[in-house]
Amino acid sequence: MGDPKKIRKKYDTPRHPFEGERIKAENQVVVAYGLKNKRELWKAESELKKYRTNAISIQASLRLNDARAVERIKSMIGRLSRYGILSENATADDILALNVQSFLERRLQTLVMRKGLARTPGMARQLIVHGHISVGDRKVTVPGYKVLKVEEESVNYAPNSPLANELHPMRMVGEKKEGEAPAGPAPQQEGDDQ
Repeated sequence: MGDPKKIRKKYDTPRHPFEGERIKAENQVVVAYGLKNKRELWKAESELKKYRTNAISIQASLRLNDARAVERIKSMIGRLSRYGILSENATADDILALNVQSFLERRLQTLVMRKGLARTPGMARQLIVHGHISVGDRKVTVPGYKVLKVEEESVNYAPNSPLANELHPMRMVGEKKEGEAPAGPAPQQEGDDQ
């Protein structure tokens, strides 16, 4: 079992750490999803690898119509469909066609940005870590939290957060209403020295 104080790694590092093409591709994904570091990307890649490996090992048994293999693949598809990664009528081939982006899209940080609660991935991460986002009636402070499909609609500002108020200045920045000047700092007059 091991020492309970020493938590095992949940990711595998690349076999060849200094491949230029892989590093460029990873950097683009890290920036696009606002990840803190590449470890968060490697966790998603390891999870994808686990599902693919299981699907490949089950496929041989599926050809023989093994009842246990059919049950295992249904279980995997059920788990992935609860997270909204696959549809409920998917097959083992659909599991093999998944990519890392499909797992990263289910992170709370990405969903906060997609729902318009934050303008950038970095802002979404900060709102989550500082306790301004809730899933249902529960405050979640982990940006990598995988949101279930049924929880997706309940992602919103936390009720006790100052951002829950629609008149909060942070929510007004960037939004332009008809007949109003754009929100933001007032322009300085010439001669105003501070």
